[in-house]
Amino acid sequence: MIVPVYNQWQLVPELLAHLKQQDFDSFELLLVDNGSTHIPDQPELPAFARLLHCSTPGSYAARNTGIENAGGQYLAFTDTDCRPSPYWLEYGLTCLREHDANKTIVGGAIEVIPSGDEPNHYERYDMVLGLRQAHYIDRGYATTANLFVAKALCESIGGFDASRFSGGDAEFCRRAGRQGIHVAYCQDALIRHPARDSWQAHVHKTRRIKGGQIRHGTLSSRVRFGVKILMPPVWAWRTILQNKQLTPGQQLHLCFIKARLWLVEIAELARLLAGGAPKRE
Repeated sequence: MIVPVYNQWQLVPELLAHLKQQDFDSFELLLVDNGSTHIPDQPELPAFARLLHCSTPGSYAARNTGIENAGGQYLAFTDTDCRPSPYWLEYGLTCLREHDANKTIVGGAIEVIPSGDEPNHYERYDMVLGLRQAHYIDRGYATTANLFVAKALCESIGGFDASRFSGGDAEFCRRAGRQGIHVAYCQDALIRHPARDSWQAHVHKTRRIKGGQIRHGTLSSRVRFGVKILMPPVWAWRTILQNKQLTPGQQLHLCFIKARLWLVEIAELARLLAGGAPKRE
């Protein structure tokens, strides 16, 4: 199991608490610090965990360090702010084997959850539009918040693009797809992820994603993303308005948030085209 850590060591104890509940005989956790400004002098880690260091900035570079040091036959990826369900590893690896681990990448389900009983508007926005793993897999990729792959297959694909701060999971899966590798969905391998609860949190995510889209990939893909950014986000507004669990007032608030984030996307596109560096979360 590989988890990159960048200035989020305060989240690691809760992640470890959930991993200790795994109904799985034996596994190894590799926590890969990615240049955090502060690391506990002696992090209290259980016997199944090891601390590694990666000096190259970016979570995908850190994941590659984990891959190089992993001793197991299979790899499971998640993040410091994720909360695996007790049967996460068992179901994910079972699904991987059932689909032929030599030809398959598995993405597990992700449930975005609020911090309390009643989500605020920013949390509700993330619950509707954030981390839609089943939707991603329909489009040929899975997010590394919940991803399983055989180590040998991962190495044959070439690992992750270490130059990216965002979008490396999609690029990895699509590169695998060109080699005939299938991405499968596992509903039972559940991860819970806290909803982003503030405007600034959504701005950080938006800017990081746009950097990955505009600064990496082929020229045609970068042009396509640039044009898409300039187009009104009709698909998102439609998704919000078609959600029957939202009241009309909630739908209005969420559409307004998306409109504001669209302006952030356009501003970030202009900054990147002017030579600005991609943002890192």
